[in-house]
Amino acid sequence: MTGDETGKIWFNGEMMDWEEANIHVLSHVVHYGSSVFEGIRCYHNKKGSAVFRIKEHVERLFDSGRIYRMDIPYTQEEVCQAIMETIKANSLRECYIRPVVFRGHGELGVNPLNSPLETVIAVWEWGSYLGQEALEQGVDVGISTWRRMAPGTMPNLAKAGANYMNSQLVKMEALENGYDEGIMLDYLGMVSEGSGENIFLIKDGELYTPPVSSSLLRGITRDSVIKLAKEMDINVREESLPREMLYMADELFFTGTAAEITPIRSVDKIVIGAGKRGPITEKLQNSFFDILKGDVDDRFGWLTYLE
Repeated sequence: MTGDETGKIWFNGEMMDWEEANIHVLSHVVHYGSSVFEGIRCYHNKKGSAVFRIKEHVERLFDSGRIYRMDIPYTQEEVCQAIMETIKANSLRECYIRPVVFRGHGELGVNPLNSPLETVIAVWEWGSYLGQEALEQGVDVGISTWRRMAPGTMPNLAKAGANYMNSQLVKMEALENGYDEGIMLDYLGMVSEGSGENIFLIKDGELYTPPVSSSLLRGITRDSVIKLAKEMDINVREESLPREMLYMADELFFTGTAAEITPIRSVDKIVIGAGKRGPITEKLQNSFFDILKGDVDDRFGWLTYLE
């Protein structure tokens, strides 16, 4: 999933060849993880190619930068336009989009302020993050021994490269233990999120998801699912969830730009519901993908089409 070596990458305002988009080994980001980034998808449907919730993603990129005192040298509109230009330059109908802002080569040391900001946008083809079959059959997950960072330690609301060292520990542990993914608990031992996904639980027809205060990233697909559920008159409860609620659930699923809406069929080898995608999860999936496929009206204004 590293992109097309014959393609183009947008680098500090210029479109350059894939193999030329390099940084110095002494760049601040290499040593201190000083980066913020986004993951966005472009879908191709009967009306053309469209980027999903581009404005919200770019706004979150800038919010992450603000938390880390990164004054991104472009406007949000300019970054949105650059994303569209990069997709066109690579002649892709569907793709995953990675804008990243990082501290480059300047001065090594914990203080990042004397290192220049670099802004990069790359795109590549990427299918279902947890596998196409998982969208129906679900995935097997385990509760990780690694916790999400506590408030006042790292800013969980920033989508920052350094935060994902935490996620890597969770993902590697899950794979070593034979699971597809792991679920983190927060500093109080309540359910937080997956290594790169938010989590939803269905019990007695109601939809539960942990609140932002459970040390999670405020996901844009998470927000989309909440909107769809409310439209369907499904009661949505954002509240702290103890671990055992996962085992008692009728249905569970992950959400994320990469994961989209992926059912969870077991947690710690305890089968959830029927052990595959449940009816409410399927209903939410269908409503979500109907919009992305252009089969229904984009009533939320989520799609921005390439000209």
